[in-house]
Amino acid sequence: MTSIPECKVFIRGAGEQASGVGHRLARCGFHVCMAEVARPLAVRREVAFCEAVLDGTKTVEGIEGILAHSVADVTETWRRRRIAVVVDPECSLCAELRPHVVVDAILAKRNIGTHMKLAPLVIGLGPGFTAGMDVHAVVETNRGHDLGRVILSGSAEPDTGVPGSIGGYSIERVLRSPCAGHLKAVRHIGDAVAAGEVICTVNGNIVNTTISGVLRGLLRDDLVVPAGFKLGDVDPRAAREACFTISDKARAIGGGVLEAILMHLYGIRSVGAPQPAGMEAGKPQAAPTRGGVTGASPSRTAS
Repeated sequence: MTSIPECKVFIRGAGEQASGVGHRLARCGFHVCMAEVARPLAVRREVAFCEAVLDGTKTVEGIEGILAHSVADVTETWRRRRIAVVVDPECSLCAELRPHVVVDAILAKRNIGTHMKLAPLVIGLGPGFTAGMDVHAVVETNRGHDLGRVILSGSAEPDTGVPGSIGGYSIERVLRSPCAGHLKAVRHIGDAVAAGEVICTVNGNIVNTTISGVLRGLLRDDLVVPAGFKLGDVDPRAAREACFTISDKARAIGGGVLEAILMHLYGIRSVGAPQPAGMEAGKPQAAPTRGGVTGASPSRTAS
């Protein structure tokens, strides 16, 4: 059986939710490689390994992510028990790394190139994937009763387009660009802010918060953003430490990914074909049988 220290996981995306997944898997001993674009756009930068793309390294709750430029770099990073972060939006390194697991954690609300031939086990996060068609398993990302649930047949809840409620606020807590242009930060992640305060500007246009709380996330200074783009996030619960720690949502999603991997690894109601001898990298598995995990319905709708 493939032991956990030998199990290679390639994660597409290294933003907030992807980083929650990568952090949990790394803590459990998996070899984790996270792929990002050359100019990441994570809002919750203090808990996102994608920052390593621009800074060379990023530590999230004691786990260090290190920018790697080649397969040799990735292997050396794994030897040091760190997370490897690569610039590889096309997933081209998969052919060389031959991971046992691929996780699409881009959260684009649609599939932008992930398929079951990428690895013996392929997992999609949130809407845009169908278990048994383009991925072996889907993990629910919508806040609520099913958050983190592993779906082996069908899809996650559709995108509502409305941010989840935190402290009784939803749309109000998200800061968006009033126009296209250069972002200039006025406040910093972790700052306590009051309703009406200026958080940043875009081409000189003021962006203020309509609620009080703590600035949990904000894009990097000097980024060029389109109109209507998400710039930041104010947490009305005003717990500063939450700005620098992985969220409950990211932990739940990470738990779902870990569950799916272990189910497959040990052949327990297998996500792909049963593998008594463990997963063999580079060999795609059969699509899952219908039925899935107890309690998971074939189709899911928003409540």
